[in-house]
This record gives sequence, structure tokens and C-alpha cells, in this order.
Amino acid sequence: MGWILVTSATVILFLQNYPLYIRSVPTENELKFHYMVHTSLDVVDEKISAMGKALVDQRELYLGLLYPTEDYKVYGYVTNSKVKFVMVVDSSNTALRDNEIRSMFRKLHNSYTDVMCNPFYNPGDRIQSRAFDGMVTSMMIQVC
Repeated sequence: MGWILVTSATVILFLQNYPLYIRSVPTENELKFHYMVHTSLDVVDEKISAMGKALVDQRELYLGLLYPTEDYKVYGYVTNSKVKFVMVVDSSNTALRDNEIRSMFRKLHNSYTDVMCNPFYNPGDRIQSRAFDGMVTSMMIQVC
């Protein structure tokens, strides 16, 4: 059970609520983003348990908008192995539609899967992959 945060400013990958990958641009708001991600985990857990009770199609991994704040919108995604991805985007960024957010999560999930399939990566260690970092950077540039 882990989660990932992607924003126009921060990217974090967590496994069992332990950070595996952290990236902030700019760094002055890093603590604020960490707080928003931690508070969104409750909403993610609620949505996951509601999905289990309703027996929703298990192929739908996108949780949608978790909650909006004045400055940011928080989106969620969960994998079949219960790794949680959380994306925080500026509310002022109206160019991002639900389909773009969904495709960003898929791209992030595919890159995460590539990291996990690396035989030299030990699950639970911090991710130090240049390919993953490059993909995240390119995604953050597109979001900004």
C-alpha cells in the first residue's frame, strides 16, 4: 500500500506511507504539499473501501477529484496492488481536463512499473532512477 503525489510543484512516491521518491519545484511549498497529500489519504481510503463494497469494475483505477482547495486540486489513482497515486495541481491551471489527469496517472503508473521490474531495485528502497526522474520532470513541465 503506497501512494504517489504529482503536482505542478511536487512528486512523491510512497509505499506503506513511507516516501520512496520526493521531488519539489519550487521547494518553499514542499511542507504544504506533504500536508495536502497526507490529508488526502483518508479520502483515498474511503473511496477504495466504497469501491470494494459496490463491486465496481476493478479495471477502473482512477479515483478522480479527491478534494479541491482554494489553490490546488487533489486527484487520486490506485493500482491493483493498492499503491496509491495522488496528484496535486494548481486550481488556476484550467488546461488540465479529467482525461489529461487520467493519462498522466497511467504514464506515471507505467514508469513506476518499469522501476519495480528492474532486477537491481529492492522494493521499499528509495527510487533513484534517472528514467523515472526524467519522466516525472517532463510531466511536471507539461503541467506547469
